Amino acid sequence: MTQIGQSGGDALLDLFGRTKVVIGVVHLAPLPGAPRYDGEAVEVIYQRGLDDAKAYLDGGCDGVIVENHGDIPFAKPDDIGPETAAYMAVVSDRIRRELGRPIGINVLANAAIPALAIASAAGAGFVRVNQWANAYVANEGFVEGESGRAARYRARLRANGIRIFADAHVKHGAHAIVADRPVEELVKDLVFFDADAIIATGQRTGHAADLGYISIIKQAAGLPTLVGSGVTADNAKDILAIVDGVIIASALKHDGVWWNQVDSARVKAFMGGLKR
Repeated sequence: MTQIGQSGGDALLDLFGRTKVVIGVVHLAPLPGAPRYDGEAVEVIYQRGLDDAKAYLDGGCDGVIVENHGDIPFAKPDDIGPETAAYMAVVSDRIRRELGRPIGINVLANAAIPALAIASAAGAGFVRVNQWANAYVANEGFVEGESGRAARYRARLRANGIRIFADAHVKHGAHAIVADRPVEELVKDLVFFDADAIIATGQRTGHAADLGYISIIKQAAGLPTLVGSGVTADNAKDILAIVDGVIIASALKHDGVWWNQVDSARVKAFMGGLKR
């Protein structure tokens, strides 16, 4: 295969010390400034985030992604206030310091620059960016790829060690703008723009992507590839037979509902099932 991008090394091996990983998502409660924030003390929000991260890691997950999923409805990157980055940096730093494991940052929607700022401040190892290259029509409207601005911002921070986990053909949107190009080409655009890992998803949070579709993305990437939605105890082994990692949340929450807290018993059962 002709080399497309210049990303060096295996990001999963470098970050986690292994090439097959399970990453849990810490869905933060609504933060101050978000529509659903009801005045809850920030210390309560921080502690809930820390508790969820601890449940994932104590249960055997390799790392976590800290995400402002409670801030529904999400805003476009330029409409996200600085307070979001401030609160996320504090809780992310606490998680990293207290648990001592690799963490990533995802700021919704598609806010790569705030995510990099948080990661730099909190010592996170990677950021997830839902639209790194190209553009699509999402719940938030027209969303452009952030790679050009974000890569330059990362360089200004002297933070090039922060890895980019980029979604391919990401959920919650329509890619009609680039529908004249196959998914494989969209994946190669991410590689060309120096992504370090590729994430495949279904249509929405909790929706499982078809295994054939996942295989197409994995083969096109030539980079570590993860599945970022719809992973359950029933399909995880089949998925991990194709890709290098999974990003999981809903299936490990109480009652399997994403806005509930992490169920430590579910985490242990899920990880125990993988080992068997």
